[in-house]
Amino acid sequence: MSRRHDPVPDATDRPARFAQLLRQGAGFGAVGGLQLLLDWGVMIALSAAGLPLPAANVAGRAAGACLGFWANRHITFQGHEHAPMPQLVRFLVLWSVLTVVSTLSLILVAQHGSLAGAWALKPLIEASLAVVSFFSCRQWVYR
Repeated sequence: MSRRHDPVPDATDRPARFAQLLRQGAGFGAVGGLQLLLDWGVMIALSAAGLPLPAANVAGRAAGACLGFWANRHITFQGHEHAPMPQLVRFLVLWSVLTVVSTLSLILVAQHGSLAGAWALKPLIEASLAVVSFFSCRQWVYR
């Protein structure tokens, strides 16, 4: 049985890889900020209008995801040269898992606090999930 062995990167690759990580992190943060504004606004508007919080959160995250998939694929990770369908499938798997975590977190906040508390804490919840999302997108989704 043969095993693939990737060579250990030499020290001259480290600055370039670190610069790429910083560039991608900054791009992901900028795109994520726009996504959060869209997601948060949709979630607040829909839940204030009477839609249950879980449905409003899923709708908000879906709105943000439409923007995020395209922008991160073409700008942040520059993965447009790869086939989009496998990336989209991986993105949807990741999005689904993170949406469940986000929604359950908001439900807990609303149950133990208030709807306004869930509105206020959503950016913190989403920022926490963004760390997982960045590394998952970088290493798995846009590969």
